[in-house]
Amino acid sequence: MHLSMVASRDNLGLRELLESSFSKRNLVPMPAGSPIPLLKDHVWLVVRGMTKLVTSYMSGDEALLGLVGPNEPFGEPLSAVTPYEAITLSESDLLCLRWDELLDDPNLSRAMLLAMARRYRQSEALLALMGLRRVDDRLRGFLELLAHDYGQPCEGGSRIGLRLTHQELASSLGTTRVTVTRFMGQLRDEGWLLMEPGRFLVVKSKAR
Repeated sequence: MHLSMVASRDNLGLRELLESSFSKRNLVPMPAGSPIPLLKDHVWLVVRGMTKLVTSYMSGDEALLGLVGPNEPFGEPLSAVTPYEAITLSESDLLCLRWDELLDDPNLSRAMLLAMARRYRQSEALLALMGLRRVDDRLRGFLELLAHDYGQPCEGGSRIGLRLTHQELASSLGTTRVTVTRFMGQLRDEGWLLMEPGRFLVVKSKAR
């Protein structure tokens, strides 16, 4: 089937579109915790798994810039932050593409625009959360955001298939690990949050 015909389907995701165009490319498998090389003028696409984007300060503190899930892109052309690092949060399959390849194909450019719009909405949501004064509200909102964007429906709520440490959550929310640990305990005591085997979280309320 011709690419333009395939791309015209509204329900076709970025992954399928790219795979139909670059079917001879090999996916790059990476275990959890792997740093991903950010190549000049290249974009990575997450096909399976999850990646976090982070920056660090002279103080040694780390800040979360965003999360990248299936069908979502990241890479050197898409950021002006320095330093800019990408690290897999789970076992992942990635596809590396040249930026000019994406720009030269109108169908791929459109698909990339839709994927970037999702990333933009997530960034706005993270900024809005950081404006909340109470840390427990920030934590609850952040978990709801993860459940909405990347959660899987399960009995009683939405399962977040990510293993985020309390330190990573603290860095994301501008607080301390001790504070996150305390509020995570409160959310579990309320019954709003469950911890499944393998350290997977289940958010029991309906995500916003």
